Amino acid sequence: MSEDPTRRSLLKAAGATAAGLTLATGGAAADHAEDDPVYPSPAWYRREQRNYARTREEPTRQANDPAFQERLETQSALNTAAFRQRAVDEPGWNSEGNLCKEYAEQCCGDPYLYPASEVYAGDPFYDRVQRERVAFFDSGLDSDAGGARLTGYVWAPTDAEPGADLPGVVITNGSVQASQTLYWWFATTLVDNGYVVLTYDPRGQGRSDTATPDGTLGTNANPSVFVTNQVDAIDFFRSTPEDPYPHNQGRTEAPDVFVEYNPFFDLLDHSRLGIAGHSLGAQGVSVVQGLGAEGSGGPWPGALDEENPVDVALAWDNLSAAGSELAGYTVVPRVPAMGQSADYYLTPSPKTSPPDPDEKLGGFQSWRDAGVSSYQLNVRGGTHYEWSLVPTFPATDWESWGNELADHFSLAWLDRWLKRPGEPGFGTGTDRLRELSEEPWQERLSFYYRSAYDFVGRGAPRSEGRRLVCTDAAAGCAEK
Repeated sequence: MSEDPTRRSLLKAAGATAAGLTLATGGAAADHAEDDPVYPSPAWYRREQRNYARTREEPTRQANDPAFQERLETQSALNTAAFRQRAVDEPGWNSEGNLCKEYAEQCCGDPYLYPASEVYAGDPFYDRVQRERVAFFDSGLDSDAGGARLTGYVWAPTDAEPGADLPGVVITNGSVQASQTLYWWFATTLVDNGYVVLTYDPRGQGRSDTATPDGTLGTNANPSVFVTNQVDAIDFFRSTPEDPYPHNQGRTEAPDVFVEYNPFFDLLDHSRLGIAGHSLGAQGVSVVQGLGAEGSGGPWPGALDEENPVDVALAWDNLSAAGSELAGYTVVPRVPAMGQSADYYLTPSPKTSPPDPDEKLGGFQSWRDAGVSSYQLNVRGGTHYEWSLVPTFPATDWESWGNELADHFSLAWLDRWLKRPGEPGFGTGTDRLRELSEEPWQERLSFYYRSAYDFVGRGAPRSEGRRLVCTDAAAGCAEK
């Protein structure tokens, strides 16, 4: 993966590492000093205390960093002003009830991942990206009155020219209130590594409509949108002048953003598509990748493709097991899929006894049993918010622990399945995935829950076409 000097160093360059701040974890050396203590024992509880303390790394860093706090408040104010201006310029949006509609405070995400403004220079990443705001109507499959309006961004490298044939990725938010801004960390990584990307707010989230015209809600009130809106987003992403997005046809609202097709259609290779999602969006990813397969609940429901166009899936906390259901559809393993999870969940609390080490492996095992490549990564000391960068929420250090781990292996997984010979990442994707049991990554893997993989290698002589199997990466992989 190419080193992104903006996302990985901007916070520190701006003073984001507070002077004198000492994290309470004790570091890897302390963890390794009592590698596998007997339960129950004082050593076991000491290790758990250090592990649980990691959940406070990032909020503690932010609380001790005045530069971060100022940047968050400034960007929140800018985002709020932009939201209010949209209400003037584009009347008719209905985002009432969406806690993240202003993209402010916690919903701002990482405040350093924004373009330049009249206040500050912004992230120089935007010198390397083309980004256009788009809006599209959802299919309204659960409504008789038509679709809700969704808003998003399409991203691509600045130096990409028509005919570039770049692989594409659609990213779907988590549930409750998790705006697309929380996932721009991965959009920036993907664009810097040669991808076209769509981020968007599903119905009931962020700045998208709360409901369809007849009042059919989105978000957790109607979790089906994490399937239906994901299919809609894929349709919009794959739309072209010859095959325009059907649900925008005949609409007159704000024509500059309600365009007929993806403005970067001519940069996209329509034969290579990945999907990524977090939380309920991860459940949606688990379902959507298999739609159209036998047992999934029906044919591919998209409007532009006769068959499911998804080639690879990425589920952040966590890949659903085969047979799980969402929105009337059933999870069927069809394409290579990676699941990522963590030691703790939404409101972390210390563990009082050892959990089942295979507890997080349900999705991985069902993919493996179906003979489809899969991968499971579990973050040591991590929480549900390793993948949605929510300021002040419990998470390990954004710059040097869980999110960096997720970023590295998420990109490697997509590179393995989407890149072609001659493209950056093609020859190294497999080897990067095999680094799970190596430093600096091994010390970031849960010692409670097993991380594992079973996939077919590619791009390097020692792995081309070879089935690579590791059953417990934290213990060190002796590949079968």
